[in-house]
Amino acid sequence: MTTTRTRRTQAERDAMTAETVFALFSATLYAGATFLLFVLPVMYGLVSGSTKSGFVTAAGVAAAVAFIGRTVEVLWRFGRRAPEADQRVSDRSRQGR
Repeated sequence: MTTTRTRRTQAERDAMTAETVFALFSATLYAGATFLLFVLPVMYGLVSGSTKSGFVTAAGVAAAVAFIGRTVEVLWRFGRRAPEADQRVSDRSRQGR
């Protein structure tokens, strides 16, 4: 089985970098919001005793799952974009040259 690898253009590399940064940034926000949602009852004193550590542990696990889930979701969608869309973007970037 032979596969040919085509060299990526600078625009494609830039798009990939921007999408990765967006994925990590939005995943951080999702994880922070999820952690806060789980920890709020502990912060307001609604939970007492040994249940506090359970809530904090659950908050950490939920935040990690939210971070990984959001990162995968954004990057998966980026990878499944239609090649025609990439071609249209690259055509538009060459119009002023």
